[in-house]
Amino acid sequence: MKKVSIVIVTYRSEKDIYDCLASLFKWADISREYLEVIVVDNNSPEVERMFCGIRERYGDEIILINNSKNGGYGQGNNVGIHRASAPIVMIMNPDVRLNSHIFCTALATFDRNPNVGIYGMTQMVSETRKSGTSFNTTHMMNGYLRILLTSFSNRFNRFVPSLMYVSGACFFIRRDSFYRAGLFDENIFMYGEEDDVWCRMRRIGQKTVFNPTATYIHLTKERQTSAAYERKMFEAVMFVNKKNGFTVLRSLREERRYLRVLRLRQWLRSLCGERPYELAVYAEYDKYLKRRIAEERLRK
Repeated sequence: MKKVSIVIVTYRSEKDIYDCLASLFKWADISREYLEVIVVDNNSPEVERMFCGIRERYGDEIILINNSKNGGYGQGNNVGIHRASAPIVMIMNPDVRLNSHIFCTALATFDRNPNVGIYGMTQMVSETRKSGTSFNTTHMMNGYLRILLTSFSNRFNRFVPSLMYVSGACFFIRRDSFYRAGLFDENIFMYGEEDDVWCRMRRIGQKTVFNPTATYIHLTKERQTSAAYERKMFEAVMFVNKKNGFTVLRSLREERRYLRVLRLRQWLRSLCGERPYELAVYAEYDKYLKRRIAEERLRK
């Protein structure tokens, strides 16, 4: 019987998937016979070549699914979860590398606590540098408070289950509870899924726990933001917020509050030469938010 099913959704991820899988087996602290690894590809052009490469390395040990469409992150994961047979599922991005033994402790936590539905871990950007987004505060609250809570809580590893959700790059979830909660909302193509899943799991009485000593690396160090990226993320946030009774206008106002603090923080960082380009990005994003707020007010 499998104890944990690992679902990895890929799209043009050939350069990442081999190292991802290698780290998974290197750091597995349970027997490989208890692991069920499922790779779902969202209709990449090079999928056959990638699958051949995986078969050459692992034979039939890994379940390979060629999704008939690119329905987004959530839809791809749902395909993998439907195929999964273990009671616990680990969602893992292809650009994640395990760097610690995580399975025994995670499985023991689920066994001891039937009310635990989600288990998160510390996200690193390198072997020595911690990410500032191992978990985030829900968007359905005051923007000023959200950025302060997220920043200080990540710095001091103070996770607040009633207000925070763990990063979706790598986390465990109880499969039967996730089915009851409705799995990933396939109307969300990408971004915002974690807040939505956290909210729906809470509604069915399943809580989220965070283990600061369990770590993984998420290869995001070289990523650069853009106004278009920020807008795309926020469109997903507004969709999730609206599902939970937050109006579009309120979402926009709270995002601007969040952005004010973010811009001040980045201005201070830019004085030390740290990512000065982000000042222009956030200025452009702020113009977008102001325009959207004006449009929403006209609709009232």
